[in-house]
Amino acid sequence: MGFWNLYFIAKIYLASVGKLKPLWWLNLLFALALIVPLHRRWHRVLRVVVGLLVAAALMYHESNLPPFGYVLKQIPGLASFSPGYMMELARRVFMPAMVYIPILAVVIYVVVNRWVRVTTFVLLALLVLPLWQGIDTLIAKSVASSKLAVSAGADAGMANAGAASATGSYDEQLAAFHHSEKSRRVAFFPMSKDPAAQFDIIVIHICSLSWDDLDVVSMTDNPLFSRFDYIFKNFSSAASYSGPAAIRVLRASCGQDAHQDLYSQTSEDCHVFADLAAAGYDVQFMMNHDGHFDDFRGVVQREIGRAGIQPHSTEGLPVAMKEFDGSPLVDDYDALARWYQGRIGQGGGPVALYYNTVSLHDGNRLPNSNLSSAESYPIRLKKLLGDIDRLLELIAHSGRKAVVVFVPEHGAALRGDAGQISGLREIPTPRIIHVPVGVTLVGLPAAEQRHGPGVVIDTPTSYLALAQLLSGLVANSPFKAGAPPLAQYANELPQTRMVGENENTVTLSTPSGYVIHTPEGVWMEGK
Repeated sequence: MGFWNLYFIAKIYLASVGKLKPLWWLNLLFALALIVPLHRRWHRVLRVVVGLLVAAALMYHESNLPPFGYVLKQIPGLASFSPGYMMELARRVFMPAMVYIPILAVVIYVVVNRWVRVTTFVLLALLVLPLWQGIDTLIAKSVASSKLAVSAGADAGMANAGAASATGSYDEQLAAFHHSEKSRRVAFFPMSKDPAAQFDIIVIHICSLSWDDLDVVSMTDNPLFSRFDYIFKNFSSAASYSGPAAIRVLRASCGQDAHQDLYSQTSEDCHVFADLAAAGYDVQFMMNHDGHFDDFRGVVQREIGRAGIQPHSTEGLPVAMKEFDGSPLVDDYDALARWYQGRIGQGGGPVALYYNTVSLHDGNRLPNSNLSSAESYPIRLKKLLGDIDRLLELIAHSGRKAVVVFVPEHGAALRGDAGQISGLREIPTPRIIHVPVGVTLVGLPAAEQRHGPGVVIDTPTSYLALAQLLSGLVANSPFKAGAPPLAQYANELPQTRMVGENENTVTLSTPSGYVIHTPEGVWMEGK
């Protein structure tokens, strides 16, 4: 087979380190087709051309890369990336080792092939490996069956998270999860008519922050987190991209939709901001970006539940950094502070604000800096957390009352996962969808203010629990005299199994970790 041996040797190596999942029988048939003797030159040339196309397609199919059709659909979005961001992504994918290792392998092959018939060993490997893989698969299925039996018992206590979805095959569990989520609702009731008990609600939706990202940059103990009166330690964002994440948080009053259902009409009572409007709130929204990428602004306008709503303008604010597509971003504190000062001047009843920030998005660049977006992430994160802390101080000094919700869209994937490089979020793994969510009550009477850590919610939760907490706070204001203890509002919040969903991939939490439903329709253990 000549240098084709290097192709198969590379596949064997990549499979051994988990970078490839070869279809060994197809590779064996391909190898046999390559060693059939051909006498005419044009036949040999044609085989080389067809072989190169087959080799590329087969290796792409066996890789952990997204389906080719999905990649094609992303081309318009990729075309909008700035040249600097494209270069940064290229450096993450292409390492120096990808150049010198193949050169070294060719040299070694040329030397060894003089003394050893490498083709014989390659064909032998292609025969043995599928047999070995078959045995390994049988063992894995046996182990999975035993784990499934254990999981039924381990998850028996998750009645509120949908115990019915924790039994059966993974396909059955996912179907049961979606079925049970369809009937879950949170009801909102009118707020108190007593102005002293009323409060604003400010939802800060943050792109690209997970617990794992905080761990990577050693910021899990940032002072802002100590100000949270409620902190969700086991919260699932369910999505790993901004558009779906925005739909999910704006539909927080209902259970978790399957990904494909996000783009269908849903019941009006699923829109949490529509519920807040019905409870007496003036609904508003704002972003620190223009919202044009992937029609994010349009998504919010369609899902926020108030027809014809327009975002508050950030025009005139200084540019804090450039986004991954080169568009300007304004400083989060500047935007929020100007809005809040305007809100105070406006007066009137309580306001519910949805604010979206992409200050942490991969590819953003600080002004007058040569740092890559990955290198500047800790700087940008520290600034964002400090900005939100300053906002809490501003609200406190105003003498007004507010409930501020800190909820990330998804993680930044700083660490990367098996099968996807840092920054890639096609597989919604727990590292990406396990996000830190906190709620702060500003303006509580002195007697009601806590003197210790906030209420920790460590059961598996998602947006439904957040909506339930807000519903309880609105219905029975914690700012009025004689309000119940803060911990009481967090009693019996609805639980939700951690299920991550994208267009082609689903992840499902298990007692021992998680499993991935691949675009090919099979389940595999997550690493």
